[in-house]
Amino acid sequence: MKRLLVNQKDITQITMDEVPSEPLKAGQARLKIERFALTTNNITYAATGFVIGYWHFFPSGIDGQGIVPVWGFGEVVESRSEFAPVGERFYGFYPLADELVITPEPQGGAVILDVTEHRRKLPVVYNRYNRGKPKTPEEEGLQSLLQPLLATSYLLSDWLQDNGFFEAKQVIIGSASSKTGLGLCKFLAEVSPRPVTVVGLTSAGNKDFVDAQSGCDSVVVYDEIETLEKIPSVYVDMAGNAEVKQRLHAHLGDLLRHSSAVGTSHWDQFQPKQELAGPKPQFFFAPSQIEKRRADWGPGEIERQITSAWKRIASDAQTWLDLKEHQGLDAALPVYDALAKGQAAPRDGHVIAL
Repeated sequence: MKRLLVNQKDITQITMDEVPSEPLKAGQARLKIERFALTTNNITYAATGFVIGYWHFFPSGIDGQGIVPVWGFGEVVESRSEFAPVGERFYGFYPLADELVITPEPQGGAVILDVTEHRRKLPVVYNRYNRGKPKTPEEEGLQSLLQPLLATSYLLSDWLQDNGFFEAKQVIIGSASSKTGLGLCKFLAEVSPRPVTVVGLTSAGNKDFVDAQSGCDSVVVYDEIETLEKIPSVYVDMAGNAEVKQRLHAHLGDLLRHSSAVGTSHWDQFQPKQELAGPKPQFFFAPSQIEKRRADWGPGEIERQITSAWKRIASDAQTWLDLKEHQGLDAALPVYDALAKGQAAPRDGHVIAL
C-alpha cells in the first residue's frame, strides 16, 4: 500500500510511504482507489485534523504522521464480504493512498457503511459509500471535486435560511473565490425573496473572477474591509486568516450577528484563541446540519436536496472551473504542496487518477 503522509505538526511537510497490504479478514473488502480530488478542503482536513478529528479516519500507525482524507472513487479488487463483491465501484471518503480496506454493511439502496471498529464513533456521513454506475473520467473527476464542496455550500445556505440569517442585513463570505465560497454565493443568489445582500470578500487578484462568477451583490477586496457597510451582518469565513478576521470583527463589532468558521485554507494565519470584537466565531460542522434536516424532513430527503443542488451548480462548471487530471499517486505531492502554500489558482480543479 502506497500512501502520502503528512507531518501533523507542520502540514506542509509531506512524504510518500509504502507498507505491505494486510490480508483481509472475514467481512472485509479491499478497494483500489482509482480517482480522487485534491482541494483546499483537504488542507482544512489536515489543519483541523485534531480539532475536528479527521486524522482518526485513516490512522497511519506512525506517531506524528497523518493521512489526509479525500473524496473519490474506488473499485473492489478483493473481497470476503457479500456486501461488496469484486468489481463494484464506490464513491466516498478515502485515504490519500492507493487502497482502502473496509468492513461493509448494507444501508439500503446503493449505500454501504464502513463499520470498521475505529470508524464506528466517527460521523456517519463520512463512513457511507455509494455504489456507482459507470461514469466517464470527467464525470468522476467533477463529482470528486464538486460534490463535497458544493454539498457544504448548500448546507451553509440552508443553515443561514434555517436561522433567519440571524436577523442580519448582509452576509459576508470570506475567500469567496474558493469553490465552497463560490458555491455559497451562487446558492444565496438563488434565494428569492432574499432579506440580505451578499458580499464576496476576496483578494485583489481574484476580484474579477468573483465578480464574474459568484452572483454576489458586491465584491470587496481584503484591503477594503473597512469600507463594508456597518449594518447587522453575518460573516462566513472560508479561509481562517487571522488578520482578516480581526479587522472585520473590529470594523463591525456588535453589528456582527454571527461569525462562522468553515475552512482554514489560510491555515498558516489561523489563530484558534484569537481575541476578537463582537461574537465569538463558531465552527460550522456540515454533518450537524445534515442530521438536523434528517430529523426535520425524514430519511433521505436532505440527501436528495444536496444531490440536486450540487448538480445544478455544477451544470455550468466549465465556465468557472478548469479540470486538471494528474496521473499517479506521486503527482499528488506537488498538488498538495501548492494547495497548502496557497499557490493554487481558483479556477483549477485538481484530480489524481491512479
